[in-house]
Amino acid sequence: MKYLLYSIPCLLAIIGACSQTPAQPVPMEVSLESLLNEMTDRDAVTRFPTIPYTQKQVSSYDRASIAPDRDGWWANDDGAGYERLELNEGRTEKVMCDLTGPGVIDRIWMTTREKHGNLRIYLDGASQAQIVIPAYDMRRFPANVPDGLSYTHTHYEESMDGVGGNSFFLPIPYAKSCKITFEEPDMSVKIPRYYHINYRTYPEGTPVKTFTLQDYAQNASLAQSVSQLLLSAASEDQGQRTEKKSRLKKGEELSISLPKGRNAVRELTIKLEVSPENYEDVMRTLIVNGSFDGIKCIEVPLADFSGGGMGAPEVKGWWIESDGKGLVKCRFPMPYRNKGEISLANIGNSEASLEVCAITSAYNWTDASLYFHASFRSEKGIRLSPDYYSNDNLDWNFMTISGGRGLYVGDLLSLYNYAPDWYGEGDEKIWVDDDTFPSHFGTGTEDYFNCSWAPVVPFLTPFGGAPRADEVSSHGYNAFLRTRILDVIPFTEKLRFDIEMLSWHPGTADYYATSFWYSDARAKANSTPISDL
Repeated sequence: MKYLLYSIPCLLAIIGACSQTPAQPVPMEVSLESLLNEMTDRDAVTRFPTIPYTQKQVSSYDRASIAPDRDGWWANDDGAGYERLELNEGRTEKVMCDLTGPGVIDRIWMTTREKHGNLRIYLDGASQAQIVIPAYDMRRFPANVPDGLSYTHTHYEESMDGVGGNSFFLPIPYAKSCKITFEEPDMSVKIPRYYHINYRTYPEGTPVKTFTLQDYAQNASLAQSVSQLLLSAASEDQGQRTEKKSRLKKGEELSISLPKGRNAVRELTIKLEVSPENYEDVMRTLIVNGSFDGIKCIEVPLADFSGGGMGAPEVKGWWIESDGKGLVKCRFPMPYRNKGEISLANIGNSEASLEVCAITSAYNWTDASLYFHASFRSEKGIRLSPDYYSNDNLDWNFMTISGGRGLYVGDLLSLYNYAPDWYGEGDEKIWVDDDTFPSHFGTGTEDYFNCSWAPVVPFLTPFGGAPRADEVSSHGYNAFLRTRILDVIPFTEKLRFDIEMLSWHPGTADYYATSFWYSDARAKANSTPISDL
């Protein structure tokens, strides 16, 4: 009998080894430690979450926006919104969010014209806030959070009386609930308080270890190492290299076939040799194409694939890096089961000398695995409106993905602004699956891209930035990049991303939008044909 008992595990192991889909691991506890480790696990975005979750956002958007067919849909008093007022121990506090868990805050973006007041974070229904920040300012969080997890915006002023904006990515997990409030120094004075709070919600019963400052102190060295990795974005050098060089004339293509079997591209490097006077044109007219297991997944101009857009300026992020001179590195993993192909096609008039290198290694494909996609949409002469309360405004469709499940992991907005000054008042509106109201409703274009107060200066972070800003007025070319790590957005059937076309003054703009996402084989996106460039 004991021989039978010993043989059963062996038999199960054999069955498991023969199965095309290995058994999923038993869900472990979600904690600050697990979330910090996830931030630098690049393969995490290649699989639909083992522990399913929704990703949503609460913000200070104008509460006059109720529905697309109702007055006020484009209302723009976006620094005045909050959930409700609440009386706590004699204090009047604005409730910015009141979330029921289990869950995790994975991004806090905020800005204001002056910082006086008290920000409080209550976890798991506590009557006393576990985290108190004596300002409307995540930079003053009561712990030393490294730069890779918390950075200040370009217009930040140290004074409490000065403008302040920051983006905060230290995860704050909670087992039951999270409430964030702000106590104004004087409720009779209206001060704009802009904010986004992005959060995951896990299924009831998911084990989550609630954040404490003591737990953060114990994980401070891990947070520092994660920050250093995010800031350095070291190149991948482990794996099989597939390389090819060529000089392409108009209509010619360079193509590389990837190693057969279950693999993933860990880093795709494209090196272009071109004269400075032809650089911008060639980067725009070289088209990056990618197919995996016979599915067309990538069709994007190299300038946009580089994360910089028009002019292909320098980019330095966790997922994408470009030196602004012709060297582009993409570190989004690109898994496939059997075969893959990467190619570059020259649709322009200038010749280009190219070197392409794909570093691949084995990948454990499971039923949760997803294909990487990069999709492109563009439109010229889009009307901008300064009349925020008109019913004749426009939500421009940045991207719609439908027909399958996936993860939305980032986007680039490259544009030419014909208006005399700032075009970017428009809020993002992201509809996921069966949303009847956008589960992500923002407060302005630059806010979505992790900056504030119309930055009009280039800046770069691990999470994206503004690679290009030609003029202080914002007239001319501009580019914004946002790549997601913990704040990736899962969808089961559909994701629609719209953005308002609002401005300070009338005018038009040309928009070139690139989206980065993962999905199963069924999902499709409404891309613009490259022939329309």
